[in-house]
Formats: sequence, structure tokens, C-alpha cells
Amino acid sequence: MEMETMAMTLIAHSGDARTLAFQALQAAKKHNFEEADRLIGESKKASVLAHNAQTELLVAEANGEKLEISVLLIHSQDHLMTSMLAQELIIEMIQMYKNQK
Repeated sequence: MEMETMAMTLIAHSGDARTLAFQALQAAKKHNFEEADRLIGESKKASVLAHNAQTELLVAEANGEKLEISVLLIHSQDHLMTSMLAQELIIEMIQMYKNQK
């Protein structure tokens, strides 16, 4: 797969994961924990898709492919890391809302 396509795949799936995680947080704020859990599950699925794209890049490089580093690729990695952090923190925040109930 082309580098630009891989970067855009990472951005798209990471963005989905982040958006779904924040939607889960909004559901938890309303004490709709069933919906929050469903949305976190969807967020995790999107994260797996993003990780799969990243893994393809890592495998290609490990196999000796020379990967061109671009601002787009760096941006895609930023999206992935930001969405992972948001998801982890939101999972903890949802648990805090559940403990308040």
C-alpha cells in the first residue's frame, strides 16, 4: 500500500477511535453506561484498524523497505497516539462516573 494511503488510513481510523471515545464519555455523563460501553467497544475496534495500518508500516520497514518519512506520516502517528491516550483516559473517566452512581 502506498505511504500516503497508509497515513490517511491511520488518520481516519484514529480519528474514528477518538470521536467514539468522546461520544462514550458524553453517554457516561448522562449515566447511560450501556451506551458508553458500546461506544468504547466501537472505539477499540477502530483503534485495532489503526494499529493494523501502523503494523504494516513497521513490518515493511523491518523487511528492509525504505520508507519515506513525510509530514503526513508524522501527522498520522500523532493522531494515533492522541487517540490512544484519549481512549485510555476516557475509559478511566467512565469508570469514575460508574463509581459515582
